[in-house]
Amino acid sequence: MTRFFQILVSAPSVFARAPRAAQVGMFLFFAAAVADGILMPFFALWAHKVAGIPIEYIGLLLGCYAGGELLATPFVGGIADQVGRRPVLLVSTCGVGLGFLLLYLVHGAAAAAAALIIIGVFESVLHPTASTVIADVVPAETRREHFAARRVMSNAGSMAGPALGALLALHSLGLVFLGAGITILAGALVVAIFLVETRPAAAAPGEDDDEDESLLVLTAAFRDSRLARLIVPVALMEIAASWIAAITPLYADAGGTLTASGIGLLFAYAGALGVVLQMPITQASERMSGFSIVLWSGAVQAAAFACLFVSAGLPWLVAAVTLLALAQMLSAPLVQTIITELAPRTGQATYQAAFGVVNDLKDAAGPAIGTWLYALAAGLPWASGAVISLGAALGLAVAARRHDKH
Repeated sequence: MTRFFQILVSAPSVFARAPRAAQVGMFLFFAAAVADGILMPFFALWAHKVAGIPIEYIGLLLGCYAGGELLATPFVGGIADQVGRRPVLLVSTCGVGLGFLLLYLVHGAAAAAAALIIIGVFESVLHPTASTVIADVVPAETRREHFAARRVMSNAGSMAGPALGALLALHSLGLVFLGAGITILAGALVVAIFLVETRPAAAAPGEDDDEDESLLVLTAAFRDSRLARLIVPVALMEIAASWIAAITPLYADAGGTLTASGIGLLFAYAGALGVVLQMPITQASERMSGFSIVLWSGAVQAAAFACLFVSAGLPWLVAAVTLLALAQMLSAPLVQTIITELAPRTGQATYQAAFGVVNDLKDAAGPAIGTWLYALAAGLPWASGAVISLGAALGLAVAARRHDKH
């Protein structure tokens, strides 16, 4: 019982022991997850019921959010390696927060698309730079533990966000934009007060560096084949996984299974699982090879799709989000750690941003592809997602095995 209790409190313990800068980075992941949790479960319902957008085009509208990130990341994704982590995070959080407030004020699909693109441009550097801050200040031997704790913070945000969004949606679906904006601006305030610069001194302007400091972060993937071998299968797995978050609200609504607030509580439950189980799963898998961890992750994610293929009933929805949460808890800290180990000391933000393109692709292409498949046939995204998850997991497992051998 004592050992079980120690595992349950390990995430708060890691957070408490972490350097102040790492704590700020973890908090930013919490704030971003709260904002996404407030918004994402209700966006499709808002677009369909309030904005009057046909189902097959909702994914395209939501893809504008990640489209802004895709446009900006190749040019500014690694800028924190040149100008520093703190100014980049200040500008990013303020831009994203104000963008959400703008989204609350505008009307019409075109104006909403423009606001989402603006948000995406500013958010393109938020997650990569927050990850870089953590990598800058924690010892190499504890990075996986700290990245697992970071995921606990994200999961806590994913639990709190949908619950708060459900309360806001009871009054108005549009209020979710206001809640998301205020949350990110609170993150900007934390950065302004508590974060000190963490960029390594060797990366200061004017110093010689053997690494190419180009802001075109996508070139990092092409120069480093090891990074490219990770990005491709992870992108496929993440795109498929995004279909569950994007389509489940429509699927549950069409089946009469859950109301808007019920959908929020469903995703809050998924976040709660991550809070409770992330650290135990990370510690339990420490002796497993990266190859085995990734294969198990792919199999569990495929099982989540299988549950949704069977039925839109509540037990199957709960089983699906449970399995998806478990799959991501298995592989995400491992992949993040590998990326950190691949990056040169003065190019950490550049590599994190190059890897961040995975999330941009997921957010841009995932909902658009998923809702299009769902419009063709309700079971098509679930059957396709299971196959993609298994195939991509095999490719990622091979890449993880190669990394383990070096």
